[in-house]
Amino acid sequence: MRATLMYGAGDVRVENVPDPVIKHPTDALVRITASCVCGTDLWPYASMKPEDGPARMGHEFLGIVEDTGSEVTTVKRGDLVVSAWAVSDNTCEFCREGLHTSCVHPEANFWDLVPDEGGQAEAIRVPLADGTLLKLPVAQDSALIPSLLTLADVLGTGYHAAVAGGVNERTRVTVIGDGAVGLLAVLSAKRLGAEQIILMGRHQARTDLGREFGATDVVSARGEEGVEAVRELTGGHGTHVVLEAVGTRPAYDQALGIVRPGGVISRVGAPQYEEAPIGFGSLFRHNIRLAGGPAPARAYMEELMPDILNGTIEPGKVLDATTDLDGVPAGYQDMADRKSLKVLIKP
Repeated sequence: MRATLMYGAGDVRVENVPDPVIKHPTDALVRITASCVCGTDLWPYASMKPEDGPARMGHEFLGIVEDTGSEVTTVKRGDLVVSAWAVSDNTCEFCREGLHTSCVHPEANFWDLVPDEGGQAEAIRVPLADGTLLKLPVAQDSALIPSLLTLADVLGTGYHAAVAGGVNERTRVTVIGDGAVGLLAVLSAKRLGAEQIILMGRHQARTDLGREFGATDVVSARGEEGVEAVRELTGGHGTHVVLEAVGTRPAYDQALGIVRPGGVISRVGAPQYEEAPIGFGSLFRHNIRLAGGPAPARAYMEELMPDILNGTIEPGKVLDATTDLDGVPAGYQDMADRKSLKVLIKP
């Protein structure tokens, strides 16, 4: 079959690789019918060293179950399923607490760390299929496919940011980042009833979509200028919750300048730093809390799917370009150049 591999920074190739096979009785084989490129894929695309490649790519996909191991009970051949971006058993102590990204099963892992598997491909072996996959109640050619695909990661990640931040109808919210996760954090804050949602972004096509998703204000400035602009919109105090969907140290510093006393900074942008202010003069002095982390997307799938099925939300609008596997390398470059927001792949 054909699959996407990254050999180093800027070097993405689509090559023939061995077909996946059942290895454990809890596995399923899925023929992928839709996947996509994630914003987090752009970090290695910008910096991967050749000695660290080649790496199979892709952690967001849905498709048709082609075969299952003898112990799989929740999905069967012919089912249309979506996979969470992290493999989990959905039964361990942490999964039962809604923290599937900390599943203790030996086979649990992030898809990007599962050897010889990747979602930007024609097929994939899914470990712990009963926990990782969710059956979809639509046809393979449904117009809802792009939105249902966002359940794999970006919708769940934006929603996790809002839930971890404690967003409700009494909160003012700032979202930092106008990528797919940031825009779906806006949608999620709106779903949870936030009274004011300020989106910080610089690309009008994206911020326009953010307004459609529920942003009440848009701030294009960054750094101190951006902080001042948000404070002007909030009576000088800042917002109760800041959803940080970028992952850089400047984004964290910006969040710190925006959050109001007693507020929460909820980070879901994969941090590209290890050190940042958390002491008396930053978080401690004003009872500011730090939340977020890798989103347990599987925990939110059943909750969010009905809103997609009934048309209440359309998160698939973040997928603004479509390609087959041959176009994946160009899709990476287009996303890196900000020509595309998020590329849908139809193998």
